[in-house]
Amino acid sequence: MVTSSVPRLVIAAPSSGSGKTTVATGLMAAFAARGLAVSPHKVGPDYIDPGYHALATGRVGRNLDAYLCGPELVAPLFLHGARGCDIAVVEGVMGLYDGVAGEGELASTAHVAKLLRAPVVLVVDASSQSRSVAALVHGFASWDPQVRVGGVILNKVASDRHEELLREALDSAGVPVLGALRRAGQVSTPSRHLGLVPVAERGAAAVEAVAAMAVQVGQGCDLDALEALARSAGALPGGSAPWTPASAAHRPRPSAGRRAPVVAVAGGSAFTFSYAEHTELLTAAGAEVVTFDPLRDEQLPDGAAGLVIGGGFPEVHAAELSANEPLRKAIAELALSGAPVAAECAGLLYLCRELDGQPMCGVLDATARMTERLTLGYRDAVAVGDSVLAAAGTRMRGHEFHRTVVEPGAGAAPAWGVRAPVRRVEGFVQHGVHASYLHTHWASEPGVARRFVERCRTS
Repeated sequence: MVTSSVPRLVIAAPSSGSGKTTVATGLMAAFAARGLAVSPHKVGPDYIDPGYHALATGRVGRNLDAYLCGPELVAPLFLHGARGCDIAVVEGVMGLYDGVAGEGELASTAHVAKLLRAPVVLVVDASSQSRSVAALVHGFASWDPQVRVGGVILNKVASDRHEELLREALDSAGVPVLGALRRAGQVSTPSRHLGLVPVAERGAAAVEAVAAMAVQVGQGCDLDALEALARSAGALPGGSAPWTPASAAHRPRPSAGRRAPVVAVAGGSAFTFSYAEHTELLTAAGAEVVTFDPLRDEQLPDGAAGLVIGGGFPEVHAAELSANEPLRKAIAELALSGAPVAAECAGLLYLCRELDGQPMCGVLDATARMTERLTLGYRDAVAVGDSVLAAAGTRMRGHEFHRTVVEPGAGAAPAWGVRAPVRRVEGFVQHGVHASYLHTHWASEPGVARRFVERCRTS
């Protein structure tokens, strides 16, 4: 049962790189080891951290993004994820007050904490300071009176003496110290061009890393005090109720004998970026969702009437994806038949003729390659024309995060008109294919899933 007063904490920091992921993941695992059912969440569009959260809790990691989904959906999506849980831990993004550029607090960790009426635990990198930590914490705790900073966890503490100095300084700041983690005990989490290496690629090493985080946090933090702080969270705003895929999808009553169309969804190590709500909405809209691994499976799932290929790292696995020629041909044949195909970012690259010189599916007359330049940011988009996902004029918000470029040939219309950072068109619409760099969250526009499944029925 979900109530609007589910115990909850938001783990934030003054800036990126302070140790939020280690603390949040370790705290989730430490609470789970106590026998609590823990609901894991991540502020913002990040796909990688939720994978570590899922390992820590045994539950799907879910995102809370006030930009992609709108502030009004943050509490309902939170309650949906927290169904049946004893406590929730929400990992923040960037610095506590860092929101969408030019939009004030929108989509910041502070904004989400206020929407959830959740106490904040501030993770501070104390490696190069002592008494100054009090001024830093005081500033963050007093900046916005509506944000309740309920405690501090000191990270990268050098010694017992260093910890003593930090605690003495913080006595005057009015914010309790709920933990101190030693510098020598930092858990190694390897990174590359787009952040942490996903759980799916690390296997047993990821399991070991999460276990080490749990030990580090369990030994260095006051779990009783943290749990008590979580239980001090008040009720969510009046009228908050869990989001449900069924009500969002508005699935029409199925006709007698009408079979659910099979929607194949790419997974495995190469395609790890997807929001859990997408497959839930597809199912609620009447589809049978079947996951397949483009690195291993040589054919699409039996009876596939549609295909969804989300984000991930095809550039890391380009040679293996290219070597699976039977599957590449099967995907090209499905797309040529006019069946609905939805591809985001990594999926777009996979549908191109080639990626870094390696043959891909050849669905789109385009080539893709890695670059040094990072493309990153939220986007306001409008559908340029009709597609299997959206009618012309449909407005959605998306997020771009990649170090690749796609050089198009001819024969496809654009998918989106994008307003920021400059006005441009983006993506491809070709027969039943909708391919784009934009990651979108379908909970913000559930008609996308409904439209896609209906096209699967009729194509």
